[in-house]
Amino acid sequence: MAKVELKQPIVEEIKGLLEDAQSAVLVSYRGITVEEDTAMRKELREAGVDYKVYKNTMIRFAVKDTEFESLTDDLTGPTAIAISKTDATAPARIIAKYAKDIEVLEMKSGVVEGTFYDKDGIQVIASVPSRDELLAKFLGSIQSPITNFARVIKQIADKDGAGEAAEETAAE
Repeated sequence: MAKVELKQPIVEEIKGLLEDAQSAVLVSYRGITVEEDTAMRKELREAGVDYKVYKNTMIRFAVKDTEFESLTDDLTGPTAIAISKTDATAPARIIAKYAKDIEVLEMKSGVVEGTFYDKDGIQVIASVPSRDELLAKFLGSIQSPITNFARVIKQIADKDGAGEAAEETAAE
């Protein structure tokens, strides 16, 4: 069997992962321990992120003529790719969390919703909260004034109710 026939399924696998993906982040993982890698992979998997190590040439073939083609310049040295189809910031956010404690782990670059980000840019993306966190904060900020208004109305009603009860007792 020719080398091309062996490599084609791997290229197709990567293309399949990138199809409809919201983001892809390239990671340099040289020197990470098995325990650290296992913990990070577990959290990435729970967040719906595919994290795999491929040969750089396979990734180059897979991203050719796609929105992820801009990643090819950073395909040097040992490289892993983290791909998410659901949460655009999840790969960068989770990897950045682990990179704080693991000095050898670093993000090289990434494409988030069609836009290329270099090493510094992907760090900024990592600081963006998840969609669920943003929705929770938004709903909390909307709910807060309503809750405060309801408390004030209740206090006024309680105060008026106490005043009426005192008047009825004094009248008897």
